[in-house]
Amino acid sequence: MNLLFAEALRKLREEKGLSQKQLGQQMFVHHSTIARWENASRLPDAAMILRLAACLGVDAGRLYELAAQSEESPNIIMVDDSKVILSDGLAILGEAMPNATITGFIWPQEAIEYAKANRIALAMLDIELGAASGLDLCGKLLDINPCTNIVFLTAYSDYSLDAWGTRASGFLLKPLTLESVKEQLGKLRYPFQAGGAEH
Repeated sequence: MNLLFAEALRKLREEKGLSQKQLGQQMFVHHSTIARWENASRLPDAAMILRLAACLGVDAGRLYELAAQSEESPNIIMVDDSKVILSDGLAILGEAMPNATITGFIWPQEAIEYAKANRIALAMLDIELGAASGLDLCGKLLDINPCTNIVFLTAYSDYSLDAWGTRASGFLLKPLTLESVKEQLGKLRYPFQAGGAEH
């Protein structure tokens, strides 16, 4: 149930003096879609949140933040071209965030397709992905959802300056440890609740 977002949307709509039908007309969606967002049975995607913000005259970042906070089971992805590192990392992420849905990917394009279909709260990205770059993947994921937290993973600290040139939330050296992951969760730009960590 996305109660935080649902309640905020209802309040913003009423402050504008709009009915669900009127907001739906401005959004070019059926009023039943607005009703589902407000009764917390559905959550709008990133494109719809941008449209909502424009119609309601509010900051899209605030709506994205509410959507991220209201996720009961946030989607977490890890992308690394090493199966061993990916397997070990997923186990640590699962321990750090027991209430999250955690999915691993070797191929960046698969991660992009997953992000288009699922709201990603946190993406842990290897910087070197074979012929691909985690830095490029970061940009594509943020184009899909600007409020995705990005944390770069690498065995080489030399990459940290490149990573900070993006809109990433953090940078972790491999191998991952439970302590380092929990510490990083406390520094995210867009916090969310996933259990197991104090943040």
